[in-house]
Amino acid sequence: MKDLRIALVQMQVTIGDVKKNREKMAAFVEEAAGRKVEMILFPELCVQGYNRERTREFAEPIPGESTNHISQLARSFNMVILAGLAEASGGEKPYITQVVAYPNGRVDKYRKTHLGKSEKPHFTPGDQLPVFETEKARFGIEICWDLHFPEVTTVLSLQGAEIIFAPHASPTIVGDRRNIWLKYLSARAYDNSVFVAACNLVGPTGEKKQEFCGGALVIDPKGDVVAEDFRGKEGLLVVDLDSRLINTIRNNEATSMRHSFYLQSRRPELYQLLVNTPLTN
Repeated sequence: MKDLRIALVQMQVTIGDVKKNREKMAAFVEEAAGRKVEMILFPELCVQGYNRERTREFAEPIPGESTNHISQLARSFNMVILAGLAEASGGEKPYITQVVAYPNGRVDKYRKTHLGKSEKPHFTPGDQLPVFETEKARFGIEICWDLHFPEVTTVLSLQGAEIIFAPHASPTIVGDRRNIWLKYLSARAYDNSVFVAACNLVGPTGEKKQEFCGGALVIDPKGDVVAEDFRGKEGLLVVDLDSRLINTIRNNEATSMRHSFYLQSRRPELYQLLVNTPLTN
């Protein structure tokens, strides 16, 4: 990995107002470009807004109008953009997708693989855990509920991911977002020797008194907080990721066990229960 400047967006969206939401995204990208950001992360379903019951009304194909718009922004501002949208699946239930648009015009995507109980009636789960790559870093994406499953981060790290980008749509009703995130995001970073960069929708959406609590947080490969913003407002958190720590860990340059890459000492033959045994009550 090389040193990298990223930005995390806390963004208020209006359900179904794609034009307005995309204009707001463009303003954040322009601001980030002025601060020499190389990669920018937007929250889950930021293009159409997060509303389980109505999302299928606004779902789009990929490629489509919104991905073309995001791709053009990536090219214009020479930036990698990770943006959340509802992707038409060809059936009744869309995917919760995070688009990855590169400055060279390429567009990749990750479809949320783990759906919450309230999401399953409305969305289709993805079935792949890809790792993406730029000239500076390899990264994976986990969307909100995905982060509660430790195996996902491990699989991504084993495939070479150095950063996990974690877009969220977590509502205010859930509680103190910082306190909740630090319970498990720090563990995901520490156990798998990855950076974790998370952001969330913020504010009301104009429907059903729905409101999101916001939050932006970056944790380093030792589980320590690098930067955070939990003021509950729209904004851009710009963070420089120093590659020295993760390179020391990943390249076996450590002089003590303190900087061990724990995954190198795994014993997969002992872990068959993880995939072969159903959960019983």
